[in-house]
Amino acid sequence: MIPTLDHLKEAYRVTSAVTQETPLLESRPLAAETGAARVFLKPESLQWSGSFKVRGAYWRLTRLSEEEKRRGVVAYSSGNFAQGLAAAGQELGIPVTIVMPEDAPAAKRDATAGYGARVELTHHGDRAREEVASARAREISDTEGLTLLHPFDDPEIVAGQAGTGLEAVAQLDKRGLKADIVLCPVGGGGLIGGVALAFHYLSPETQVVAVEPAGFNGMGTSLGLGRIETVSLGGKTICDGLMARRPGVAPFEAIGDIGLIARTVENNAVRRAMRFAFERMKLVLEPSGAAALAALMEGTVEAKGKTIVVIATGGNVSLADFMRHAGDA
Repeated sequence: MIPTLDHLKEAYRVTSAVTQETPLLESRPLAAETGAARVFLKPESLQWSGSFKVRGAYWRLTRLSEEEKRRGVVAYSSGNFAQGLAAAGQELGIPVTIVMPEDAPAAKRDATAGYGARVELTHHGDRAREEVASARAREISDTEGLTLLHPFDDPEIVAGQAGTGLEAVAQLDKRGLKADIVLCPVGGGGLIGGVALAFHYLSPETQVVAVEPAGFNGMGTSLGLGRIETVSLGGKTICDGLMARRPGVAPFEAIGDIGLIARTVENNAVRRAMRFAFERMKLVLEPSGAAALAALMEGTVEAKGKTIVVIATGGNVSLADFMRHAGDA
């Protein structure tokens, strides 16, 4: 279940042929504000399809058999995995069906369809939306013979997402630096599983921090208990891509012995981070993509004198929604 370093490198070799190497951007204002020695943002918002998700999606599709590729795949997602998988499927000529909650952002629904995917919406009412969407995806898989892919609970997804971490380590190495702290947003854990493994193998002294929306801290709760735990529905968050209530088995096993710590952020902190990224770094981040930056700006980790990397995971947000959130900061 836990990908080796060679596995991560092979996944990155394959995916880097079609994905972009996102930059590592230094922010002196952030360093001054937090007391850090240096602060860098890794803006996966600039990635093809607008988030890191295409890395894992593309790698996972390359692992299908020829018959599975011919029949196609189905997955559930609130948006970024949907877009990443749809884009990867379009590139590889693999049919993709996506089940999305009806309240997923319209911009993400439209973009997913724009990459050629078939999109089906689910109505979840008072139930957890990922549970309803995942059940419908399983039903489609069973009735239509499509391969069911999970957006984060898959060792190959973890391996593919690790490219973000491998790139960051290499970019720091070119500057003669090592990160003391890496902050990474967490929904189900696919990204942090890969990022944590990359740093564990190549920069083991780096502390990796899982950042979740308040009320949706399934990873933090599970880490504290030493076992996977599902948290109860925890109110409302603007971070629509981080609403998983429990981490996946594959990412949780991947980070089990790495020594992660977890932090949570409130909506207002995320809004301020979105606004800061736009005004001071000229980056458009969706709420989920700004969560790790919010955690740093809110002082949830001791930054003084340290070199810090913030993973900014995505920028798939409409102008109206961006203005509605960041404008309230």
